[in-house]
Amino acid sequence: MSNTPLTQAIECDVLVIGSGAGGLSTAITAAKHGLNVVVVEKHEHFGGTTAFSGGVLWIPGHAKNPAGTPKDSRDAAVTFMRDQTGGFYDEAAIQAFLDTGPEMVEWFERETEVKFVPTLYPDYHSDAPGAVPVGRSILAAAYDARGLGKEMRRLRAPLKTITFIGMMFNSSNADLKHFFNVTKSVSSAWYVGKRLLSHLKDLALYRRGVQITSGNALAARLAKSCFDLGIPIHTGTAARKLLRDDAGVTGALVQGERGTSMRITARRGVVLACGGYPHDLERTRQSYPHLQRGGEHHSPTPEANTGDGLKLAATTGARIDMRFPGVGAAAWMPVSRVPVGNGRFGIFPHLLDRYKPGIIGVLSTGRRFTNESNSYHDVGAAMITACEGLKETAMWLVCDTATIRKYGLGYAKPAPLPLGGLIRSGYLIKGKTLEELATRAGIDPQGLVATVREYNQGAEHGADRQFGRGTTAFNRYLADPAHKPNPCVAPVGDGPYYAVKVFMGDLGTFDGIRTTLEGQVLDAQDAVVPGLFAVGNDRASIMGGNYPGAGITLGPNMTFGYITGRFLAGIPLASQAAPAPAAQNTQEVAHVA
Repeated sequence: MSNTPLTQAIECDVLVIGSGAGGLSTAITAAKHGLNVVVVEKHEHFGGTTAFSGGVLWIPGHAKNPAGTPKDSRDAAVTFMRDQTGGFYDEAAIQAFLDTGPEMVEWFERETEVKFVPTLYPDYHSDAPGAVPVGRSILAAAYDARGLGKEMRRLRAPLKTITFIGMMFNSSNADLKHFFNVTKSVSSAWYVGKRLLSHLKDLALYRRGVQITSGNALAARLAKSCFDLGIPIHTGTAARKLLRDDAGVTGALVQGERGTSMRITARRGVVLACGGYPHDLERTRQSYPHLQRGGEHHSPTPEANTGDGLKLAATTGARIDMRFPGVGAAAWMPVSRVPVGNGRFGIFPHLLDRYKPGIIGVLSTGRRFTNESNSYHDVGAAMITACEGLKETAMWLVCDTATIRKYGLGYAKPAPLPLGGLIRSGYLIKGKTLEELATRAGIDPQGLVATVREYNQGAEHGADRQFGRGTTAFNRYLADPAHKPNPCVAPVGDGPYYAVKVFMGDLGTFDGIRTTLEGQVLDAQDAVVPGLFAVGNDRASIMGGNYPGAGITLGPNMTFGYITGRFLAGIPLASQAAPAPAAQNTQEVAHVA
């Protein structure tokens, strides 16, 4: 459905503000159950943070496990969640998630264009009570974006820094291994050659890659399902005010691309799905420890995610708790800044390089501070804590020549792609010796030399004596299985040496609006704000400020979006019947701050 400009007032049953997985799953579910739904999106493209993501959902108990993988159990999932959320364990929310998640997956696959494939991801904390070595994470199936027709131009493109000339890689190791082995394997060279030729043809015809994967595929599949149901997605349309009468929230005043304001009345409810607050400078300064210390933060999430949902909710007296202070405030992602010309930078998330043997991470002191092969969130949390008292919150990933040519380092690609441009731009730092590298990078030379000497003593035998790299299933999953005896550990060998400076970023925020299980927004007295709902990252995470597995954002976001969509249609979460939210009249309330 085309992005027709809003020229007159609209009436609908449900208004969804935001077009990521949380918002679109709510919209689709409500529409499939007979409601008239409208979606508005502030950005000119739809897809939200989902379109930038890995497209993985963590759903214990789903029915898509590959043959031969260990069976999961409900009791194990409960044990794991209780352990991982600690003092923030919410039994009712966890039970609702575990009960409904598998049902949600089956329903979307049966009723919509959304399809999933299994993955082999272990739980990130694979040695914790109740963890499983494989099976709880599923991945959005790849998609041909031409299925969107002319709407393909409005799909948010993937994050440029993690594509190769716009070509996407699947989150699966199976896809990436061919690109790492392109100079060493005939079959991999053939695979990569076919991918490149197909992609170049697509660029010539469509000015973008059309064989999309990961979160971009999930966003496209959700949007296609919306269009098939006649749900309009009005991009370039920002919600500026909520409409309210004595009975509750009844709609919103929105502003379109041409600056015109228009009323949208929603008889059943308004759903906030604006992507949390990763680019709300005031709120992130309040909750991010490294910003409180004057440090830098560079989020690869969409810049339009400025906390609009939380600000809109606050005008109704909604309860917005900062329950996960410090290292639990967000899903941390170590990132580097890639010069792209004219003084501008792209943000590169370090998703893969940290797991590879021969790459270590050090602080300005030259010392290692954590297991580099832990999850991005755990490494980020460790970095925030370790940098307390230092001048900045940053680390440097360091390796030798053989390692960078085999695996790459950050945005720098493996051989045969050249490194010279990234060295000249300052992204890559190079030194003939460790002392020279350290001096150029701003690292303590003696500290770095001592660290490499100490690390290498164990690494020569495949052991990380300081932090135990490679001792968990998750450490090993994204490492190099061909490297023996430890796929995560190799010595730092002969120079020249290379380093990339890494800062703190995030994949989204954990704190958010307090809601009922069904997504109804609660006020400061824990009373429901009638007609107002929150889903996705606008709703407080059920994970207690922790990040225990691949897809712990998208899995709950789609599950609770499904629950909220059904509730809006009058279908209760439990067996007891519940009335659908009543229609209201409209009046304006306060502006978004």
